[in-house]
Amino acid sequence: VACASGNFNRNTLEPMKKILLALVFTSMAVQAQKPDPLEGMWQGYEGEWLHCSRQLLELAQAIPEEKYSWRPGPGVRSTSEVFMHIAISNYALMASTGQPFPKDLIRGSETSVKSKAQVIDWLKRSLDAVKTAHSQVSAAELEKHVTVAHRDATVAGIYLRILIHANEHMGQLVAYARVNGIVPPWS
Repeated sequence: VACASGNFNRNTLEPMKKILLALVFTSMAVQAQKPDPLEGMWQGYEGEWLHCSRQLLELAQAIPEEKYSWRPGPGVRSTSEVFMHIAISNYALMASTGQPFPKDLIRGSETSVKSKAQVIDWLKRSLDAVKTAHSQVSAAELEKHVTVAHRDATVAGIYLRILIHANEHMGQLVAYARVNGIVPPWS
């Protein structure tokens, strides 16, 4: 280290090394605490599901309660109805693989569950149910043939459909949010 006089001063070099080292470690610790916004992506089904689930929940939280009843036009699902459609579809598709459909999720819930808190609760429960069920299914079970909507499929295909369906409607919800001046939290 050069001093103002242009000479090296060993007495100031050691404390500066310690300060520099402390700054490096502090920076590393702060960086380690920041969540990676892409965490899980590119890690197969589970990573993609975690990424999709996180974004859906963040978007659901970011949309104000009064916008849950908003719909882009007559006969089109409202914000709450789209979130509930995702939740109900998650359970219905998993039911085709042998997973139980919740007894407390009654017919008509897509239009009757409207409060932000209830919608987020059902959404979170359904996302967690998919994560848990998928993590417990064996490779052999993934290849099992099932019928859904009068079509042949595999259990693996059902889980892929669940992921695609959730992402499809997330795109719809992003459009709903942006039309209402709400920026998705991750963008």
